[in-house]
Amino acid sequence: MTEKYDVCVVGSGPGGYVAAIRAAQLGKRTAIVEREALGGVCLNVGCIPSKAMITAGHFYHRMQHDASTMGFEMPAEIRIDMQKLQAWKQSVCGKMSGGVAQLLKGNTVTVFMGEASFHNAKTLQVKGTSGTQTIEAANYIIATGSRPIEIAGFAVDEKDVLSSTGALALDEKIKRVVVIGGGYIGLEIGSYMAKFGTHVTVVEAGPALLNGVADPDCVQVVARRLKKNGVDVLLGAKAKGYKKSKDGLIVTIEVGGKEQTLLADKVLLTVGRKPNSDQTGLKSIGLTLDEKGFVKVNPQRKTNLPGIYAIGDIAGQPMLAHKASHEGVLVAEVIAGQNRVYDAKTVPAVIFVDPEIASAGWMESECRAHGHEDLKIGKFPFAANGRAVSMMETDGMVKIIADAKTHVVLGIHICGPEASNLISEAALAIEMGARLEDIALTIHPHPTLGETMMEAAEAALGHAIHIIQKPLTERASNGTRPSV
Repeated sequence: MTEKYDVCVVGSGPGGYVAAIRAAQLGKRTAIVEREALGGVCLNVGCIPSKAMITAGHFYHRMQHDASTMGFEMPAEIRIDMQKLQAWKQSVCGKMSGGVAQLLKGNTVTVFMGEASFHNAKTLQVKGTSGTQTIEAANYIIATGSRPIEIAGFAVDEKDVLSSTGALALDEKIKRVVVIGGGYIGLEIGSYMAKFGTHVTVVEAGPALLNGVADPDCVQVVARRLKKNGVDVLLGAKAKGYKKSKDGLIVTIEVGGKEQTLLADKVLLTVGRKPNSDQTGLKSIGLTLDEKGFVKVNPQRKTNLPGIYAIGDIAGQPMLAHKASHEGVLVAEVIAGQNRVYDAKTVPAVIFVDPEIASAGWMESECRAHGHEDLKIGKFPFAANGRAVSMMETDGMVKIIADAKTHVVLGIHICGPEASNLISEAALAIEMGARLEDIALTIHPHPTLGETMMEAAEAALGHAIHIIQKPLTERASNGTRPSV
């Protein structure tokens, strides 16, 4: 028997389930297909479990290092029950995945569990535990995501060589881990493992951590914290392979043309992700891909095949959950006849290292590449913020970059406590074309971390209150604010 729908979404991650819900809200008979767990990688083995473990690592670290300063008498040894911690982490994932199931049901979206494969551009077959079902839909939304990239000599088996999925499922403490890749996934997981007492060595082939991903000033802060927490970082280092020994895994790397070895209990491979475009029969129906395997889409996320759309990781960079959700809503509304296109000025990004890094807009080099040679840059340190001092979280800063002539904000980069929560104001400012004065003149509540945004804007204008800057050379005589 063939089931017919107006919309069928393939993949239930943060792009897919959001698209299905909005399509159903707009009156479309909607189905969604998922082969593993509702919520996809993000909710089950990615974003959510990693943040749960990062939170636990931060909590444990603060008990060890900050509690006594505040006057709390802690036992000499704080023990970690890793199995109980894993159970708690899994309960967090379970709540989120269960929430997705309830939302889909509440919006009358039909859920098919199983492996999807296109028979042709209008027909999809779903192979599940109870057999194979056939779906026909007027519109398909491909949201099948991505998976970790493997490199020669390090086949992921989730025993010796772990992907992020395996690393997040460890139910025992690991003494030594070699992390291959100094990107955001490797540093996020490596950071929390270090806080649990694991000796972490990061092997990065490039010249810097988070190279081209985060503002260099922010990366410097994180690099100092990594060193303070005992993490070894090897730059310009290439991982060649590993072998087992009675003492653990012997990992061979090459640094400066010379080979050396590292001893580890586990290897964590985090060198990036690739789109799942080689699955679900996408190539067999003639879907056009680019040279990196991403599905080619237009600003409405339409593919080359009528009635087929692609969103999220499979549709190109940035491979971020919130970008996928935004695209999911957009495509559902396009299918419903609304005039929508993808025209975001910025997709904010967060790296949950210690301290957190968050950004919206361009870095300095990108500003200049886009023709903004003359810039105003303001930095305000968390060390000068009362709330940060009261939290004992004073490393880092807010950095604002604006065009020197127009004062239009081009980029905001934050490294410090709760950067992930502060960046939304930055994204809104950039979307609205805000000027430095718009942020500086907005009253921010005290005492809060958010005041740093206002003060960074003031710093760019040359008159921050809570840091010492050179005296203003020009004073306004007509009652307006002074300028530099």
